[in-house]
Amino acid sequence: MVKLDKRLQNAGIRQSETSFTVLPLSANRCFFPLRRNVSCSNGAGIQGEGLLVTGRNISVPERCCVTPDLSQGRNASPPTAELKMKEWWIHVGLICIPLVAVYLHIPPPQLSPALQKWHSAGQVFHFRGTKVFYRDSYGALGSSDVVILLHGFPTSSYDWNKIWEPLTQRFHRVIALDFLGFGFSDKPRPHRYSIFEQASVVEALVAHLGLSNQRVNLVSHDYGDTVALELLYRSDQNRTGHLTLNSLCLSNGGLFPETHHPRLLQTLLKDSGILALVLTRLTNYMIFQKGIGDVFGPYTQPTDAEFWDMWTGLRFNDGNLVLDSILQFINQRFQHRERWVGALTSTFIPLHMIYGPLDPVNPHPQFIRRYQ
Repeated sequence: MVKLDKRLQNAGIRQSETSFTVLPLSANRCFFPLRRNVSCSNGAGIQGEGLLVTGRNISVPERCCVTPDLSQGRNASPPTAELKMKEWWIHVGLICIPLVAVYLHIPPPQLSPALQKWHSAGQVFHFRGTKVFYRDSYGALGSSDVVILLHGFPTSSYDWNKIWEPLTQRFHRVIALDFLGFGFSDKPRPHRYSIFEQASVVEALVAHLGLSNQRVNLVSHDYGDTVALELLYRSDQNRTGHLTLNSLCLSNGGLFPETHHPRLLQTLLKDSGILALVLTRLTNYMIFQKGIGDVFGPYTQPTDAEFWDMWTGLRFNDGNLVLDSILQFINQRFQHRERWVGALTSTFIPLHMIYGPLDPVNPHPQFIRRYQ
């Protein structure tokens, strides 16, 4: 290194002019780029204005790195490395922005007056350490009939609000609950939600209300249909704690896995693992409204207020974060098809079906043909 410094001095190079980096070209040759800082693995530095150095007696460190030194020299070369650094930070920023959005906690919307009224009229009971919301109204005098309403995915018992009063004019008691993970009930996470557990929730509610020996009528929709089929199976098998069913009314549910066509977002949520965790946080009102609107008929579209109430019920207690776990019911339908379809085809309990033929999830005519 001393011999090299002398050669640089002999060439008329002042060491204070600028600084450079050594780039290895071969075993005995190095080039000193102009206006660069020499920084080597051993901490040595060489200064000059660009020199091709050859010779066997020159000691050149094996590892050198190039870094711009913009603080030295008036005629510094273009700050390529600095621009690359800025581009790198831009890329990092573009990656971080959606990550921040994913984990950004947006408070749930406030309950509308109608939803607040529904919530205030309800009660809760405890099931295995969780709170389950339900409504129980007494209605027609002189009747002993009891009807229990089972809602669909991803909404709540509020689905039944428009027919609540008419039902109380026909039945002695009208009962509806929010399944675990839905509406105003608790939404534990992590938790393995299952149709079997939801059926047990219904049985526990019936026992809580003192109706274990009472014949009850079930009216169900969508997700609730599968819960109703599990209750039907338990009743037919005379399982302990089973409901005594008087009749069953199903409506637009995926009774047959082979004719059920879940929406794209549902498929992604139930089968995507880590991606599902991201999607549950990214789901917003616009995505929700579009997805729900697609399964309604053109003449039965909810109003903006009704869409908002459904979204509010979903977001209550961070319900959007358990959607991926709840959606495992689609896979459970395949796994337990013989159990639930078998109960449907073998029961002697009076059975009714309400079906909207424009349902894209259970499309006509495949569903009806299979049902017949």
